[in-house]
Amino acid sequence: MGRRRQAQLVQVLEAVHAAFETHPLTAQLPPEVLAGWKAWAAEHVQTFQRASAAVEGRNGYLSQMHHHHRGLPKRRYQVRSALHNFDCRASDGSTPASRFFRREFPDLFETVLSHIEALPRARKRQSAIALSD
Repeated sequence: MGRRRQAQLVQVLEAVHAAFETHPLTAQLPPEVLAGWKAWAAEHVQTFQRASAAVEGRNGYLSQMHHHHRGLPKRRYQVRSALHNFDCRASDGSTPASRFFRREFPDLFETVLSHIEALPRARKRQSAIALSD
């Protein structure tokens, strides 16, 4: 990562911290509740980071392109359909599924998060084990 990009990330992080500290909701929360929310967020960020490390970035994209050879797998089409039908919102806040079935559905993101447990740590490679001995 270049110096300019790193400086920009630090600047954005400082702006987010300042906005968080001065937000009216943050000022109203008791310290123990705020600490609980921060711990919850840190735990889920670590889970997401471990889960996405293998497929993110240019190398992950290229490896999937070379591995599949024939476009997107069928399972990925199903996932994208579910995202479109249950998470894309119109200007009135409704989703395609809620308009079609004429009923409300729980928030997709919250439902998925409620089913995520701690992910296993990545396995150690044999070369890494040999170097550490």
